[in-house]
Amino acid sequence: MRIGVDLGGTKIEAIVLAPDGKILVRDRIPTPQGDYAATVTAIRDLVATIAARVGVDASVPVGVAIPGTISPATGLVKNANSTCLIGRALDRHLAEALHRPVRLANDANCFALSEAADGAAQGAEVVFGVILGTGVGGGLVVRGAPLAGANLIAGEWGHNPLPWPDAEERRGAAACYCGKSGCIETYLSGAGLSRDHQRRGGAVLEAPEIVELAAAGDAGAMASLERHERRLAKALASVINIVDPDVIVLGGGLSNLPGLADRVPRYLPTHVFSDEVTTSLRRAEHGDSSGVRGAAWLWPAAGKGGGT
Repeated sequence: MRIGVDLGGTKIEAIVLAPDGKILVRDRIPTPQGDYAATVTAIRDLVATIAARVGVDASVPVGVAIPGTISPATGLVKNANSTCLIGRALDRHLAEALHRPVRLANDANCFALSEAADGAAQGAEVVFGVILGTGVGGGLVVRGAPLAGANLIAGEWGHNPLPWPDAEERRGAAACYCGKSGCIETYLSGAGLSRDHQRRGGAVLEAPEIVELAAAGDAGAMASLERHERRLAKALASVINIVDPDVIVLGGGLSNLPGLADRVPRYLPTHVFSDEVTTSLRRAEHGDSSGVRGAAWLWPAAGKGGGT
């Protein structure tokens, strides 16, 4: 068995995963806001609760998906939008609190690992997992293992510039929280879709409202969704040109845009440097559970592998 924890900005979810991928028990609690010590305690108590329910012993390790990563230079959390985690030795503190071996990984990497292990990309050799939501993230899995990279930022495609921008896209480049402007995230996130719709004369609407209008035949909303699809295709084409994955899996709230995985591939051949595009684009099979499942899959088998 394996234990997985997904540390999110608003909730902490934990599961016990059976060897066959079945979730034996699941629970979730609110994330303490802005309180690092309370967050560590909350994870400790949640893991103890679910472990007791199915009699999991102390040898079973814990994988944790976090909204950031551990800096290879300092051993401390960096790039986390839950800012109370930044600069903390979260892996070591959790291992001490849980009295179990602990592994941490970026939540997008865990998403990709889950879908590669037993989800939409099961059996594929190279998998790129895409998160489209409040932000835009990604994770890369090669031969069943997450590829973190030398700087532990592999898959962070959202903070590259939108490739092949047209004149309107260059004029409309927005500032990103990372300090740059024109990042893929500023175009493809939920806020980016809403901002683009408004720039083209539409009302101030959230992404689901734009989808609803488009379904009702509103020409402006339909055009906004088509621009989003074309931009997603350009951004993914740059990934294909570099990584050439077998499967790209779409996750996050915007992955639920109707028909997205079916329509985007038609725009790829214009930008992919190949005579044909065989990379498959698929929606995530496990949905919101992919992060916590991937955290559990960070361990190849219960009680095996190296420490924290």
